[in-house]
Amino acid sequence: MRHKVSGRRLGRASGPRRAMFRIMVTDLLRHGQIRTTVAKAKEIRPMAEKMVTLAKNGTLHDRRLAAAFITDSSVVRSAFEDLGPRYKDRAGGYTRITRIGVRAGDAAEMAVIEFVD
Repeated sequence: MRHKVSGRRLGRASGPRRAMFRIMVTDLLRHGQIRTTVAKAKEIRPMAEKMVTLAKNGTLHDRRLAAAFITDSSVVRSAFEDLGPRYKDRAGGYTRITRIGVRAGDAAEMAVIEFVD
């Protein structure tokens, strides 16, 4: 039983799962939107919003925390230069998950996670 155990396993061990989340958040910050399964989108949403919150604050410590999670230094730079000022007056809710149907191969429910304007 998994009572009070948070998060989805997604068929991976903890290390590869964390690496996948880091890569997906980096790609979301780089491209502004990504297409993935609903379960993965729901899992990376809090991580992506945390990165935007760090970019909003903009301190050196926040930049180092973001750089420890985001896998590309140019994405860290663009997040702090573009996304931070863009969402400066917004209290939260920087992302939107839109369901787009099922994948043809395995009928997994797909979604687009993107930043709101």
